[in-house]
Amino acid sequence: MCIDLVKWFIFVQLSLDLVESWLESNPEATAFTNGGSTFRDIALFQDYHGLPAFKNALAGFMARIGDNKVSFDPNKLVLTAGTTSANEILMFCLAEPGDAFLVPTPYYPGFDRDLKWRTGVEIIPIHRSSSNGFKITESAMEEAFQYAQKQLNRTVKGLLITNPSNPLGTTMTRHELNQIIHFANTKNLHVVSDEIYSGTVFDSLSFVSIIELALQHENSHNKHNLLSRVHMVYSLSKDLGLPGFRAGVIYSHNETVISAATKMSSFGLVSSQTQHLLSSMLSDEKFVQKYIRENKTRIKNRKQMLILGLKDLGIECLNSNAGLFCWVNMRRFLKSNTFEAEMELWRRLIYEVGWNVSPGSSFHCVEPGWFRICFANMDERTMAVAMRRFRVFADAMRAEKINNTKSQFGQRGRKKWALPLPLPCSLSFEMIERKEI
Repeated sequence: MCIDLVKWFIFVQLSLDLVESWLESNPEATAFTNGGSTFRDIALFQDYHGLPAFKNALAGFMARIGDNKVSFDPNKLVLTAGTTSANEILMFCLAEPGDAFLVPTPYYPGFDRDLKWRTGVEIIPIHRSSSNGFKITESAMEEAFQYAQKQLNRTVKGLLITNPSNPLGTTMTRHELNQIIHFANTKNLHVVSDEIYSGTVFDSLSFVSIIELALQHENSHNKHNLLSRVHMVYSLSKDLGLPGFRAGVIYSHNETVISAATKMSSFGLVSSQTQHLLSSMLSDEKFVQKYIRENKTRIKNRKQMLILGLKDLGIECLNSNAGLFCWVNMRRFLKSNTFEAEMELWRRLIYEVGWNVSPGSSFHCVEPGWFRICFANMDERTMAVAMRRFRVFADAMRAEKINNTKSQFGQRGRKKWALPLPLPCSLSFEMIERKEI
């Protein structure tokens, strides 16, 4: 029960003040009179295709996030209640119950729910390891594909990737994406790219959308009809920090998928009120430019604070360039190289240190000792508290190891040590801060 609270929630607060400031300056966006719209227009009927103004504004925002490398056609957008709904709809459209999708590990734990629970689709992991920085390889894809077909007797319908990655905070290289496209062409598979964190990439030159590559392959006289098998999902939950608005989208060049997904989206629509407000916000080019620029700067600076704080404690993070979290190597604190030891460490971090972290095993990581630490839910003073708490914990862990080693040779036993009283794992860093600052 406790771990569920920890692994599902990322409280995005870094740039919410920018959105609040825009709303204060543009009260007409919530008055239902802007641009000729009236309360009756919004309240009495909703076309499940979505409001044209919102789809146009969202397509423009998606292009702006990717430095306009791709021009998104609003007619190829299917609005959904967040990416949870988008991913599930695509599974219904692309696979039958019992079919399989390949997903690189470590992956977002919610996929075990979103992709499988109601669709009957099976997830087959493509294992990645720290030996090459958790990059995907063609051999790993082939191994997962053969395992699904020969060992489980499953029909593989596609691959689902998250780019940028949750929990790694990394973007896939052009080489990795080309490998995926080549593999999909060879096996005649669909590719779904969850790009919900694309606006958090603070090194934008290294981010490549799967749509950009698919278009390039299509323009190179590709004979495998790749473009009809490449689909992207996106939402404003992370990039704009509005998960409560439930504004997501499927983007596809496959007319059959667009038609079916649009009909299915009627079970989870984005409210007309939300679309009306967001269309005004995203159409404000001055605000969009400022927000994207400032948000990336804040993410980069806050992440650097966390990395430097951990490095000062001798803890390394995976080199990353996106996301709202760091993938942290804490194997040195494990009592043994097992997932049981990882869970023991996780419980101590939660209850003794008050750190809201997620263990790698919840992301299906194949190596014990990796943890995801989110930095987007705390301010600088709170991070200082977090670092101070962990320094006490790290020193105590080292003392435990020394005393345990000495006890093996008949010397004094393990020393007792104390940290602040255990805190419920659902407490945020802000609640912790109020107790200590």
